[in-house]
Amino acid sequence: MSSLLYTLGRWAFGARKLVLILWIAVLALAGGGALLFNQGTDNAFSIPGTESQEALDSLDHTFPQVAGASAQIIVVAPKGDTVEDAGVRSAIDDAVTALGDIGQVEQAVSPFDENVTGAVSEDQRAALISIQFDGAQTDITAATISDVEDAEASLAKALPAGAESSLGGQLFSNSLPTLSVIELVGVVVALVVLILTFGSFLAAGMPLITALLGVGISMALIFVATVFGPISSTTPMLALMLGLAVGIDYALFIISRHQDGLRSGLDPAESAARATATAGSAVIFAGLTVIIALLGLAVANIPFLTTMGVAAAVGVAIAVVISLTLIPAMLGFAGERLRPKAKRARKRAAARGAAEPVDGPQDSAPEPHNAAPEHRTAAAQHHTAAPEHNTAVPEHNTAVPGPVEGHPNRFFLGWVRGVTRLPIVTIVAVVAVLGALAIPALSLRLALPDAGSLPEGDGARTTYDLVSEHFGEGFNGPLIVTGGIVGSTDPLGLMADLKQEIEGLEGVAAVPLATPNATADTGIIQVIPSGSPDSQATKDLVAEIRGLHQYFQDEYDVDLQVTGFTAIGIDISDRLGGALLPFGLIVVGLSLVLLTMVFRSIWVPIKATLGYLLSVAASFGVVALVFEHGVFAEALHVARTGPVISFMPIILMGVLFGLAMDYEVFLVSRMREDFVHSGLARRSVETGFLGSAKVVTAAAVIMFAVFAAFVPEGDTNIKPIALGLAVGVFVDAFIVRMTLVPAVLALLGDHAWYLPKWLDRILPSFDVEGEGLQRELELREWRNGDEVAIAAAGVTLAGADGPLYEDVDTTVAVGGVLAVQGARPVSVTALLLTLAGRLEPDHGRLKVAGLVLPVRAGAVRSRVAYVRLDHGEPVGTLASALAERPAVIVLDGVDTVPDDDTRRGLYEHLLTATRAAERSRRPLTIVVGTADASSLADVLPTTAPEVLDLDRAATSSTPTAIAESKVDA
Repeated sequence: MSSLLYTLGRWAFGARKLVLILWIAVLALAGGGALLFNQGTDNAFSIPGTESQEALDSLDHTFPQVAGASAQIIVVAPKGDTVEDAGVRSAIDDAVTALGDIGQVEQAVSPFDENVTGAVSEDQRAALISIQFDGAQTDITAATISDVEDAEASLAKALPAGAESSLGGQLFSNSLPTLSVIELVGVVVALVVLILTFGSFLAAGMPLITALLGVGISMALIFVATVFGPISSTTPMLALMLGLAVGIDYALFIISRHQDGLRSGLDPAESAARATATAGSAVIFAGLTVIIALLGLAVANIPFLTTMGVAAAVGVAIAVVISLTLIPAMLGFAGERLRPKAKRARKRAAARGAAEPVDGPQDSAPEPHNAAPEHRTAAAQHHTAAPEHNTAVPEHNTAVPGPVEGHPNRFFLGWVRGVTRLPIVTIVAVVAVLGALAIPALSLRLALPDAGSLPEGDGARTTYDLVSEHFGEGFNGPLIVTGGIVGSTDPLGLMADLKQEIEGLEGVAAVPLATPNATADTGIIQVIPSGSPDSQATKDLVAEIRGLHQYFQDEYDVDLQVTGFTAIGIDISDRLGGALLPFGLIVVGLSLVLLTMVFRSIWVPIKATLGYLLSVAASFGVVALVFEHGVFAEALHVARTGPVISFMPIILMGVLFGLAMDYEVFLVSRMREDFVHSGLARRSVETGFLGSAKVVTAAAVIMFAVFAAFVPEGDTNIKPIALGLAVGVFVDAFIVRMTLVPAVLALLGDHAWYLPKWLDRILPSFDVEGEGLQRELELREWRNGDEVAIAAAGVTLAGADGPLYEDVDTTVAVGGVLAVQGARPVSVTALLLTLAGRLEPDHGRLKVAGLVLPVRAGAVRSRVAYVRLDHGEPVGTLASALAERPAVIVLDGVDTVPDDDTRRGLYEHLLTATRAAERSRRPLTIVVGTADASSLADVLPTTAPEVLDLDRAATSSTPTAIAESKVDA
């Protein structure tokens, strides 16, 4: 992957104008689509498969009068008066009439209706006008809402002096999120950090520009997607917050690596390409973890949450793609202007004990800023331990990490030495502090937000408070109990009996309505809980009514179900709570697997995962402290303490997982790299920390600033998520990764990098930091040229019973023919598979079609055809392979084709393909495996192939003669 990113980075650097134009065009198209197709977002929540949603869907057909959205107006008479007074009552009656004439209003119920009880408070000072709409919340138009607001305004004017009215209820329970100036503070902080990190206004501006571009595109695409279905109003805000944070951070990683390359003397194009390959690989890894975690929100099987996760994942993906393409392009525009001052570079190089000059290009590739460990199989460990056979190409980064005493950043040096001096003390202290911080999480309650969570002064919040004051909190979240009564001969009597039964339940404040529908086949009972909509008492009441399902079935032959906005919120919270464990197992399992692939270690992934769990627990604890217990709630403008939004935990777990793995990779991979080169475990913790702490610190500060900026004035739904992410980033970066991790690695020493050989063999490699690219750069000039098709030096592969082949050394020209000869067919096949990019050698240097193996095995397989002539019909198989016009064709099993006609057919196809390739100036290189090269006279279209005798492990200096009768005419 790093090689592909290297090519991409170099292309983007050179084609910078085209890349910039393409991204501007994408933004313009997405923005235009948003203007044309935007249907608006909504705050409706649904959860298919739950009792509340099924009951609501059923009511939509049988009792549409109560199935749609609802609202309410509360009227409070002046002190000393009652709502029965003529002035107040006449104003209410006129308002009810006016509301009933509004389109989409199914009915407006007067508090004085004889069929309604409980709509007038006990002290007669307050009355409730219930408004029922004929459609779901998403179907109510802005014009209808405006007409209702006008009717309420007219009511307020008609009321006598001292009276008041307020409009609220379900339809107005959530406000649309908006941006404020406070959110810009995060961007300003990010800019300051970037300037301090890069020492350049030009470099600091690039991440902000690319992040804002990515956010603009992702936001536009979200609004385009509204044409396909409803999207929660929280979705764009979450995508904005995440896209801004990761967009800045990902660009920071690449630009920082680019500056390292410039500082070491690389020209800008080469430095940008290498930065894209190395830091870009880590960006892809980090982005993938965030994307996978966000897509994992679908585990909860809640449509609006799945949509939210997909939208946020798309935003992160766009940020990754922009970082890999537009950042190298912008580095191309900057050119030499980003190169650090020569004096400063010399000073830093001297402080590191560097001996190489800093002003000019280097003869060999510089040590990567944060290169990955060797990702080899057990047999490949020899590659690190033993010298290569061809000493013409030096091995890279074999030096022991340089001295750190004179490191220019004494702060980070003191930090890492302080936390590793007594590692056990550090570990115990960190675990104790984070454990204590996590304790409040035990009391964390989840619920969907209602009007009580809105800021004071909001009309819906005012209505909520007035209803709670005069009627009780339960009137803000009534329950609807419904069931089919088609079998009853006395529907009115049945509803009266059911009402009496439910009124006797604990936690029921009132049952104002119990009535059948017009066709007497469905009945509804409106139940007012004694607790608030998000209280535990209301949740217990819903559970109790549902627990009596069988009783009502046996006693009254009624299949009762509980629904309504409050019940739906309870069901969503329960579904999300139940999804946390499987989602957590997925995230933790993914963390273990990915980190084991990256670091080739058992203990590092376990340590990283446990650290992530500590970060998550601490984040939950702080959120509970603020939103449940009110600590700093006023300072953070929390409107009301209580349960937090239901999907906060699962979103926080997913996003923080990706960010935690991001910091883990950038910090620990440098430590692993230094350990591989030096073998000094404790010292490698110091040198690796010093090499990456500055970038991790800058990234974490930026993330924290962006998330924290959404807390003070943020949307009710986003506020707890933003606070949890801000705390999680701070804790994970500075306490877990930069404090706990060095202490654990120092304590474990060499054991930290242990991986069983059997596990090393079966795990795929994830070249996060570009080791493969470094290998390619080393061999770029080795046996290079358009005339070389195959080059091998010291190539060896071990088998179960000894080496399959060893010390293979050969060079085959483009258009040449190589005959691999050996007495053991398994050895011949093994080498042929290796040359075809299908098998990885243990060690040695190997280039095929100009590409380094095994680094570019995928690309080699696309250019090299491998044909088994002992399977199927040989001539047809060869013809199919040649039809794809490979650069190299490898033939195995020639000795199994004794038939003269078949061998003649093979010869004719090879001859035709060879001549056609020469005419197209793309000569075909042929590799054939055999027990005896002299037997190939009637197959190969040449008289003198080069012969590689595996029994001697050397290329024959004198080509084996082929019968003169086969001379190519």
